[in-house]
Amino acid sequence: MSPAPSPRVMPASAAQAEAARALVLRPGQAAYAGDFAFNVDNARASADSDAMVIVQGDVVIGFYRLDYVATAAAHQVLDPRTVTLRAFALGAPWQGLGLARPALEACCADLAARHPGRPLALNVHARNHVALALYLGAGFVDGGESLPGGSAGAQRLLLRAPGMGQCRP
Repeated sequence: MSPAPSPRVMPASAAQAEAARALVLRPGQAAYAGDFAFNVDNARASADSDAMVIVQGDVVIGFYRLDYVATAAAHQVLDPRTVTLRAFALGAPWQGLGLARPALEACCADLAARHPGRPLALNVHARNHVALALYLGAGFVDGGESLPGGSAGAQRLLLRAPGMGQCRP
């Protein structure tokens, strides 16, 4: 039996956006990733954002958004070309299958291809150890800031320079 193909990423078509809106998280994860439907609708309505889907074969398994204005919360001044990664998550049935790392790798490769030379930033909740390990293993570096968060607590600013990082095992 051949291995399953790696996840791919792409801007969401209308049909893919509807599929992404229907994704659900595991209990307690919405405090970290937010609501799929809200994020899909909000990103699609914004001229400065891309609503992105993660697909396995032809099935939408996850979603994230790219914001092209530096919306990452930071006390430091970010490069004005910085793209912010937000709401990166896989639907509950697709978690724990080893798909998040290749999906994040595809996200970074897509950004480099469509917007070369632009750094990437994100805020991640400090208590979300799974996400922290994923991002740090994909070449993001801790920006050295602990920022106030919402109900899920403090957040860390993570940065990834253009052309930097490769997912490590």
